[in-house]
Amino acid sequence: MNQAQSNSNHEHITVLLHEAVEYLVLKKDGVYVDCTFGRGGHSKLILEKLNQEGRLIAIDRDKTAYEEGLKIKDARFKIVHAHFSEIDEVLEAKGISKVDGVLLDLGISSPQIDEGDRGFSFRFDAYLDMRMDQTKGITAAEVLKNIEQKELEKILKEYGEEKFARRISAAIIKERKEVGSIETTKQLAKIVAEHMPKKEVGQDPATRTFQALRIYVNRELEELQEVLPKILERLKTGGMMVVISFHSLEDRIVKQFINDERNRDTLPSNFPIRSEDLPKPRLNIVTKPIRPSEEEVKYNPRSRSGIMRIAERTAY
Repeated sequence: MNQAQSNSNHEHITVLLHEAVEYLVLKKDGVYVDCTFGRGGHSKLILEKLNQEGRLIAIDRDKTAYEEGLKIKDARFKIVHAHFSEIDEVLEAKGISKVDGVLLDLGISSPQIDEGDRGFSFRFDAYLDMRMDQTKGITAAEVLKNIEQKELEKILKEYGEEKFARRISAAIIKERKEVGSIETTKQLAKIVAEHMPKKEVGQDPATRTFQALRIYVNRELEELQEVLPKILERLKTGGMMVVISFHSLEDRIVKQFINDERNRDTLPSNFPIRSEDLPKPRLNIVTKPIRPSEEEVKYNPRSRSGIMRIAERTAY
């Protein structure tokens, strides 16, 4: 899902568009996977880079994004409504075993934020849904209906990196007991604002709470942890993995995974084993992390937290 700027018509500006595709598409006749179609910014540019033999499979769990992808009439392109952690099933259904590159553009897209009825934003008064895939799973309102305070505090602390998690979680549970349920974005945002002792300049008090609930509802970090090893197994030698993250929790997982696969020899130096029998690195870092340029951030302020990591599959 791409972080992007938008206007009232949900214009979607893809972050690190050219940089991502430049590193991803090294073979014009290759097979590529865009795991997070969003509004198709990356996919459309990938198709421009491919010749007639090239193929692109796109995945998105958001039904609206999937329907947007169906508008692309190109024999080289297919979109699937699925979670990206289901990449194995998606590729097997298409008869594809190995690919030349996989792109992950994490986070939430501007159309999701700007469609008020989705419940992602405190700017609109709406039901607290927050599901990226509205065909399954439980909503944020349903989570808040039954959750214990300790569990809610843990979610706010871990997924929102919220310093006042205890205070906010206590206030939410107290409100629930008094009014019966917390079901709208404005209701939740008001509780957080009233119990936030210290306001951050330029940031709504509810930002971290909304982020935490969204990540929890959509299992975003678990999905990421599940998909990375699957991508690794699907990449051909020389195949590229390009991942764009928008907060430190995601980036930490990606960075750790790449480093673990790059440094697989964890045995003591004096361990009695031949060097050729040691585990071989399975990923190489292609370049240092790339961030949006000053010009891009000026044009698209929502891109400022983006960071892109690129790794290459080494020989089997």
